[in-house]
Amino acid sequence: MAWTLRVKPQVHMAGSGGDAVYANTCAACHGEFGESAGRWPQVAGGQGTLAAADPIKTVGSYFAHLSTVFDYVRHAMPFGDAQSLSHDELYAVVAYLLFLNDIVDDKFVLSKDNFTSVKMPNAGGFYDDDRETAEKSFWAKPCITNCKADMKITGRARVIDVTPDDKAAQR
Repeated sequence: MAWTLRVKPQVHMAGSGGDAVYANTCAACHGEFGESAGRWPQVAGGQGTLAAADPIKTVGSYFAHLSTVFDYVRHAMPFGDAQSLSHDELYAVVAYLLFLNDIVDDKFVLSKDNFTSVKMPNAGGFYDDDRETAEKSFWAKPCITNCKADMKITGRARVIDVTPDDKAAQR
């Protein structure tokens, strides 16, 4: 059975309401301007870092489509209280995330009419997985007969003391 979620698109300005929703539900983890607070991920900045050794994957640097950002925020945020944003709050905070990433200006109005026209900076950064075609000659048939004998578990990490305890982790 397929589920259908209908979010009634409203009209929201990036600087009108989205900043308050972000401040109340996002900033404690993601920082006042999307820069991160502590160990939580950044949501703004990071442009030009994806090819670096330590890329910064943010709304503005990583996501290829606005619908992915919208869906992620809708289903996973805010952390610990997922799916608690109203439809109005959801549209407002997504518009504000676009503003934080310099994708739109503070006068931008996010609506059902322009949602699909928003072009994300990394729109061309993804490509179809073609391994089935490109690497098929390297694939070997898996062994499903005469395999190794049953494996025997000889110890567990907790028992043989390879898992650090809380005191060791705080050094």
